[in-house]
Amino acid sequence: MSLNYRLKRVLRPYFQTGRLRQFLDRARGLTMTPLTHEEVARLVGRPDPTIVEIGCNDGSDTLAFLEAMPTARVYCFEPDPRAILRFKQKLGSRVDRVTLSEIAISDRNGTITFHMSGSGPVPGEGFDQSGSIRIPKNHLLDHPWVTFDKAITVKTRTLDDWCAEHAVANIDFLWMDVQGAEGDVIAGAIDSLKRTRFLYTEYSNNELYEGQLPLRRLLALLPSFEVMRRYPGDVLLRNRSLRRN
Repeated sequence: MSLNYRLKRVLRPYFQTGRLRQFLDRARGLTMTPLTHEEVARLVGRPDPTIVEIGCNDGSDTLAFLEAMPTARVYCFEPDPRAILRFKQKLGSRVDRVTLSEIAISDRNGTITFHMSGSGPVPGEGFDQSGSIRIPKNHLLDHPWVTFDKAITVKTRTLDDWCAEHAVANIDFLWMDVQGAEGDVIAGAIDSLKRTRFLYTEYSNNELYEGQLPLRRLLALLPSFEVMRRYPGDVLLRNRSLRRN
């Protein structure tokens, strides 16, 4: 029996069931099970951690953080007015543990153009989860059902300046979902990241948005961080200089 035949026989179930991508992802060292908010709670190991959520959208993750860590302090950032409205409706009385800033976090203070996403997988459905301060590029090809027909001007701050202004000295967990603007956030958060224990961020090596940095370049900007787990499109990092005993 030839090696080629044996390989085909081994891989046939993956081709037939659509599991080949998962097989290859595992071979590349990817973790296929998504990170849960309960895992985040175990990672930070504190009853009252400081969570920073950049790109909080409608607050779904915010609520999940509070359920996993009821005494956590969560600082949220969101520039899309549609998501902000839903965030306020969803959080309700939980706002005593949450601070929402209706701004974008980037590498500058002032204003910036925010490209609002629309449409969605269901025709006619509003979709505000892909908006970015970066101009869409390959996103238009990979997800043609998502449109970017409207742009607005929003306020923007660096995380360093915002933290200094609001006396946020240390960050236990930074959750970043900024649709291609990861490099911009990092550039404006040099001091804040020195005091950040864990960082979880989206990434893409496909330049979904113009100027989006691939993972290897993001990691080069974060020399004190090490990769704990890499997921398809997300990465969990730990600050080596802030390891707890």
